[in-house]
Amino acid sequence: MTQPITIHGHFYQPPREDPFTGEMPREAGAEPYHDFNEKITAECYRPNAFAGNLDRLSFNIGPTLIGWLDRYQHETYARIQEADRVHRQAHGVGNAIAQPAHHTILPLARRRDKITQIKWGIASFIQRFGRQPRGMWLPEMAVDLPTLEILSRRGLSFTILSEEQVRGDLREGAGPYRVRLPEGGYFAIFVRDRHLSNQISFDANQPKDARAWLTERVHARQGLTLIATDGETFGHHQRHGVQFLTDLLRAEAESPYQIVTLTDYLRTHPPTVEVEINERTAWSCSHHLARWDTGCGCTPGDHSWKPVLRSALDLLADEIDALYLYELQRTFSRPWQLVDQYIDVVLGSADVGTLIRENTSAKLTTGQTLSIGKLVQAQLHRQRMFTSCGWFFEKLARPEPRYVIAQAMRAIQLVKQAVDVDLGPDFREALRAARSSKTKTGALTVVHSAADVYDEIAAAHPL
Repeated sequence: MTQPITIHGHFYQPPREDPFTGEMPREAGAEPYHDFNEKITAECYRPNAFAGNLDRLSFNIGPTLIGWLDRYQHETYARIQEADRVHRQAHGVGNAIAQPAHHTILPLARRRDKITQIKWGIASFIQRFGRQPRGMWLPEMAVDLPTLEILSRRGLSFTILSEEQVRGDLREGAGPYRVRLPEGGYFAIFVRDRHLSNQISFDANQPKDARAWLTERVHARQGLTLIATDGETFGHHQRHGVQFLTDLLRAEAESPYQIVTLTDYLRTHPPTVEVEINERTAWSCSHHLARWDTGCGCTPGDHSWKPVLRSALDLLADEIDALYLYELQRTFSRPWQLVDQYIDVVLGSADVGTLIRENTSAKLTTGQTLSIGKLVQAQLHRQRMFTSCGWFFEKLARPEPRYVIAQAMRAIQLVKQAVDVDLGPDFREALRAARSSKTKTGALTVVHSAADVYDEIAAAHPL
């Protein structure tokens, strides 16, 4: 009996552009390339795209990454689009699924942000692939029932979780299974094989015969087997990963397994077995999302800065939102609709001035339109300041926390330009309590605070 197998690649990079200039800074460690987007494109995205691997792979690609590819590596971008078209022509459905706009840990986000992230992710997918997505990858697979409710309401059918995030009878392998939603109805989930996925991801000595390796491990299994991992495994994290993936996906007569994609499989295998999810869990943290919140043993050393940084950003978000609603409530009946539609400006398919005029019947002056435009743009950077990589690692001095602080400062700058209210001093004061040790040549030298990062950014980009 031929075993159905899905290999899913999660391709993602955060937006690395300086939020004040829009330019990509040179990144240490990416040499000889200018930055890590260039490096990973050369090692992973381009060779996999042109090897035809994405034609048969189930995959998602983050909106920030595919937007960068469109701008800077257009041939690779076009080949990724073509992969979904090729699969659609052959099978009637595409093999790409969507992802929220920024890598926000959705169970830690307020409901309004969940909605915006999911709407922006769907809009980006439609712009890039020319069709409505059926499934959506959740950042870090972080899940809760409110998030699944919103996915369902936005017309999505399924997501992917890891087996440790699910309770119930999983004898049907990857499923799909169905999860009962609190407000009625069900949502489909596919469950990845954690062990096999991690073997591919983290085994430094990938086997030379990829097909024999996989055949041995899936022999006599029941149902679908799903291997889901970072797409960057194939060529960036693993040097020989492109060839390894090519071998896994190669179609052969008399093959003991058949490569299928999730959307295609769901059409002919609707979920019938009900399971429950372990809420507020993720595939890369065994401490109920503490990695991105209170800190946990997933990262070594002092992680006491993590909850302080998150609290400071939550407070800033409240203040930005309050000012936004105060300024727009008199002339806009649905101010959040304007935020949700702002993704069209980001994607280059709409003009912010036109968007503002279409959302109100009020006669606005040029100055009012400019101010509202800045407030809406501030909402973009306010969303980006919750990008998950800001908390993923152990050190506050890394580029990732600096990135989320810079996004916050850009939002503060835009609010100040729009309504002459400076949220910067209070934000900086809140950051002073986010502190971590900084070492040099192995010896403790200084205590570094998030306020120091704020000051360094402000010196280059005065608010």
